[in-house]
Amino acid sequence: MADKNSILIVDDDKANIVYLNHLLSADYMIYTARGAKEAFKIVDKHGPDLILLDVIMPEMSGYEVISILKGSEASKDIPVVFITGLSDADDEMKGLNLGAEDYIIKPFHDAIVKLRVRNQIKMVNQMRTIERLSMLDQLTNIANRRSFNQRVNLAWRMAVRARSALSLMMIDVDKFKMYNDTYGHQQGDLVLQIIADVLKKSLMRSTDFAARWGGEEFAVLLPMTDMCGALPIAENIRANMESTVIPCPDGTSTVVTVSIGVHSQTPSQNDSIDNFISKADNALYTAKKTGRNRVCNTL
Repeated sequence: MADKNSILIVDDDKANIVYLNHLLSADYMIYTARGAKEAFKIVDKHGPDLILLDVIMPEMSGYEVISILKGSEASKDIPVVFITGLSDADDEMKGLNLGAEDYIIKPFHDAIVKLRVRNQIKMVNQMRTIERLSMLDQLTNIANRRSFNQRVNLAWRMAVRARSALSLMMIDVDKFKMYNDTYGHQQGDLVLQIIADVLKKSLMRSTDFAARWGGEEFAVLLPMTDMCGALPIAENIRANMESTVIPCPDGTSTVVTVSIGVHSQTPSQNDSIDNFISKADNALYTAKKTGRNRVCNTL
């Protein structure tokens, strides 16, 4: 059941709800509402993948409901399909101008209802796949820089509100250019994939977030974590990388180390995310400058 896409049916006519529920429930998780207030509560709580919305309802029309949905950041991207007995072109144009994706005309025809719903759900799933792939680094299969930027902004706002500590690690592969020159870029790509795997295995909480920053550099974000909590995690990552044996195509093996800079902060409204990242970068520079294969932190 959890793997099914979800649909909210909003209609004041119980017979229509029963019919559509019976028609669609085998393939989708169905929520139902007899009016606007109930519909908004379900949208807020469950965030359905698609809304089938009756145009003519007593308390608030479908046109008014869709205007509110499209005006909300939380629900503006949920596709809406009007279900209506109105067949006038002006009515259809009004709905489309308000953001409706499609119309299902009463009386219902089973095959047409299923097809229109299936097409909308297919587009929803395709867009999610595109969005997910655009947030992943294709080489290492962890989050990319764009994804990190979104996450650090969210974590920063939450830390400001909660007055909680936020820690950042900047991680760089030691002597990576020399490694690439010696073993080739394909082997260098393998090293980056192994580092990403080490990061994933070294982070224990679901809220901890690893991303490829760019090139041979990675970033790890640790919400609700101060320096005392961040340093052991950083040292664990460094040690895990140092102990990882990397196979080579010729049957030999190599070891690669990383340098890590750590900065922790309890941010306030006047603080800057750019400065937060810069301080972690400075700590990384210190780690590289003082001998590599080590963890350095800001004071």
